[in-house]
Amino acid sequence: MFLTTGLAISPVAAGEAVGRTDLTPKDISRVIAVTRPTEDFSKAENFELMQGGAGTSPRGVSADSFSDFSANITFAEEEEFKLGNALFRKLWVSSPSSTQASDGLGPLFNARACQSCHLKDGRGHPPEGDRDHTSMFFRLARPAATPEEKAKLEQLDIASLPDPVYGGQLQDQAVPGISAEGRMAITYTEEPVRLAGGETVMLRKPSYSVGDLNYGPLDPSTTLSPRIANPMIGLGLIEAIPEEDIRALADPDDLDGDGISGRAARARDHRIGEIKLGRFGWKAQNASVRDQSSSAFAGDIGISTPDDPRHFGDCTEKQTACLEAATGVQFRLGDTEGPEPVLDLVTFYAKNLAVPKRRDVDDAQVLRGKEVFYASGCTACHRPKFVTSRKAENKAQAFQLIWPYSDFLLHDMGEGLADGQAVGDATGREWRTPPLWGIGLTQVVSGHSFFMHDGRARNLTEAILWHGGEAEAARNAFAAATPEDRKALITFLESL
Repeated sequence: MFLTTGLAISPVAAGEAVGRTDLTPKDISRVIAVTRPTEDFSKAENFELMQGGAGTSPRGVSADSFSDFSANITFAEEEEFKLGNALFRKLWVSSPSSTQASDGLGPLFNARACQSCHLKDGRGHPPEGDRDHTSMFFRLARPAATPEEKAKLEQLDIASLPDPVYGGQLQDQAVPGISAEGRMAITYTEEPVRLAGGETVMLRKPSYSVGDLNYGPLDPSTTLSPRIANPMIGLGLIEAIPEEDIRALADPDDLDGDGISGRAARARDHRIGEIKLGRFGWKAQNASVRDQSSSAFAGDIGISTPDDPRHFGDCTEKQTACLEAATGVQFRLGDTEGPEPVLDLVTFYAKNLAVPKRRDVDDAQVLRGKEVFYASGCTACHRPKFVTSRKAENKAQAFQLIWPYSDFLLHDMGEGLADGQAVGDATGREWRTPPLWGIGLTQVVSGHSFFMHDGRARNLTEAILWHGGEAEAARNAFAAATPEDRKALITFLESL
């Protein structure tokens, strides 16, 4: 049976379904009909409750709402999921160690386990009071200094150029005997924003720097880009969206004149080296869940895998003590610290974390908020629904109606959110549209309500007000709405 939630695909995108090689003529008609933008806000749409398709988690609201396996995987696959979960939670240790299947940490690292950043598979946070830095770190990158470096960037041989000493990200932890690289420092200033109806909202503007650098200064051209960990739900479904449906939404030259000019990102597949559509990460720098996983293993934990065989993680040639440390490679298990079975199982786990079901889809306030969301132009980037490919790698993700509320394209979000850091095809002002499913459970699952790439927004209202660039018109519509309509829109988002 054809299932799940729905995203409002534009007529251009719906027409693109005609060219999908995975669909029969009958399928095409069904896909166009089910993804057509709704114009009826008096009731919930069909299948809207099941926003993750047939795999939607049946669990009620709880702190574990993001940690269920897809409801439609097989019994045998449940075992794979649970093994992947164990590896996702595993605390890696430094080498040498008696626990040989668990050593290889670092030598420089940001976390000892995947779960450390993605606690309960949820959203990371900036350091706040007693909160630690584990689920937020600085990406480091610099512009090309030579024609050879420029060519590497243009050909996507690398997504960005690392700092010559500190590498691709600042690592604030290290194994015994090695000095950590440094620490992030954040200061905030408060800026008032006045909304229609007399309400004033204070936005906190962050300023970033680094302290306690143990390997000398950063390169003068190196930029700092703070990143919090993204939620883990629905990743396999996102990967199963046909590439042509995402590309059909792109309008890089804004030919339709609506002020929205999303661009499809390109990314080089880690395993086979081919250029594919980038759809994962804050800058859409990874093409697959597997690529995202191998990058995190090497960059965040310092664990090598077959797809990213950096035994010393993000260590650079200038960090000699790091490169002289012992590795965790056990050749009886494989030639990397996290051999093929480890990467396979963690990737399977990440692909099959279920999307939670919607709540209160028929509530009058939610329906009114949905109408305001559409009328304000939010769906120009936060596209409500897609139908996944019939040829998806796993049958559980095939031909599902899903409601991620994203177009997975790069958009210029304005100077206020710019990090000045180019990554792959993304400029220093561009970000991938993050999916919104599950956003209303952030407080319940993650214990906080920080949003945006660096957690600067303390609630959904602040997050909307930080939108600029291509999203400025939608942001201004929200600011100009009545207090009642703004509240309704937030209630709608909290139902996702």
